[in-house]
Formats: sequence, C-alpha cells, structure tokens
Amino acid sequence: MREGRKSDGMNYQVPPQSNLHQLPPQQVAFHRTELSVILSLYGRFVAAGEWRDYGISCLREVAVFSVFRRTAENPLYRIEKRPRLRDKQGMYAVVGMDGQIMRRGHDLRTVLRVLERKLIRAVE
Repeated sequence: MREGRKSDGMNYQVPPQSNLHQLPPQQVAFHRTELSVILSLYGRFVAAGEWRDYGISCLREVAVFSVFRRTAENPLYRIEKRPRLRDKQGMYAVVGMDGQIMRRGHDLRTVLRVLERKLIRAVE
C-alpha cells in the first residue's frame, strides 16, 4: 500500500505539518461530579421557587455556573472554578450579584453551604 492511498482505492489527505501542532485553546470546565453537586443545589432552589434559570460558561481561566431568578436579568450568584487559585485561596468561589465574593475554598460542597443557608431561610 502506497502512502496516500487506502486499500479500497480511495484517496486520503494528510493534514499539513503546521496544523498538527496547533491545539485548540484549553478551557476550564466543571467535572461531572462537580456539576452533580451544583445541579443538586440548583434543583432544590428551583423547587422552592427561588431560581428559574442557569447558564454555564467555560472560559480559558475560569468556569462559571450562573444562577438567575429570571432569564433576562443579571445572575443572582455565580459559582466559579479557577484552577490557578488551587494552591492559594481555593479554586471554588460563590460570587454575589454585586461582585462580592461570598465564600471561597478548596471544597465545593463547603463553599456551596453559604447558599444552602439561604434556602433554609426561604423555606421557613
């Protein structure tokens, strides 16, 4: 078999060498286990009638899970994952509507407790 030909007689092309080394930009994303923790909390707030919509952004340095009361407004809370802060303050953070960091830490469940307290107050 000659290079550039398959055994069934069809031609194929080898991509140019310059394209082989160009990797797509890396993105930070939530892992499936992290999303299950976040969506579990989100589901409880939806059931309580507090939250109605969410959005996920996977950017170069941060992954963001935004929570909305209504679709057309600014997010009530942002749950952020910044892996570069893993060794410093912790890579997870809950940010309020005004941009203030409500809680930051290394463990996602611990960081999300700041929001669970609000759920307990809303149900009472």
